[in-house]
This record gives sequence, structure tokens and C-alpha cells, in this order.
Amino acid sequence: MVGTFVMFELPTGSARRGLGVGKTWYKVPIWAQKGFGRWTTYGGVGETVVNAPGYRNFTYGGWLVQRDIGKKWTLGTEVFSHGAEGLATPQTKSATLVDIGGYYKFRDPGFQLLFAYGHTAFGQTENYAYVGLYWTWGKKSDKSTDSDNAMSSNILKGAQE
Repeated sequence: MVGTFVMFELPTGSARRGLGVGKTWYKVPIWAQKGFGRWTTYGGVGETVVNAPGYRNFTYGGWLVQRDIGKKWTLGTEVFSHGAEGLATPQTKSATLVDIGGYYKFRDPGFQLLFAYGHTAFGQTENYAYVGLYWTWGKKSDKSTDSDNAMSSNILKGAQE
């Protein structure tokens, strides 16, 4: 599977107070994905377009390998790289990071616990970790129980054909 999805972030906070960029900015990626049974690999490259003082456009990219462990757990590792993001950001230089993480699916497949830890392998020192809850909702049709599961199963079906 190959796809793209343009993302944009609208300004909602005061850039003077460090609450955002102050202008609309965009991400324009191209991504590819392939599934092999319980294994999935995906990644790609993109450009972030930021037209605001102290920020600059930069390229980013990465590749991930993940494996489903039973019906509830998915674990993976990723290599991710980004260019210098500008003097107004902590990422004033480029970096390549390696992370590990995954997610746990609760009874409702639209409700998941996400977690990750990553650290710089090359470039400017960066270190991050997060734990979060991911929840999707909406009316479910009789044919599919969850949009994420429907998409994942279609990806795997397409990869196996």
C-alpha cells in the first residue's frame, strides 16, 4: 500500500507565549506499508512546511517494524529522522532517533493504550517517552466493528493477495 495524507495545524494559541507557531503549517508525506501475517512494516518521507518567524521547512522520514502479539498487544521499533526545525524550536539541528513502543487494545477496539520511548542515535540529542490513550468513536456499521481494525484488515488482506 502506498498513500499520502496532508496534515495541517491551525493556530490556536499565542506564539508570543510559546503556545504554537502562530500560523497554519503543513505536513506533506508519502508512506508505504506492507503486512506479512502478524508482522507489519511501513514508513516514508515527507516535508513540513512552516512559514513563521523562527521556524523553517524541514524534511522528515522513518521506517517501522511491528508485530501483533496475540489479539491485544502490538509491539514495534522505529528509526525516525528530521531536519533542523528552526531557532524557535528545541530541534535546531537534525537528528535520527530510534524508538520502541506499541499499544494495548482494550475490550472496545477503538480504545487503546499507546506507549513509546525513543532516543537519538545520530545528531542533536533528543530523548522522549509517552503514554497515552487513543479513543475513536462513532456509529459502527454492521459490516465493520472499528474503522482502525477495518483499515488494518484491508491492509493485511491486500498485502497477502
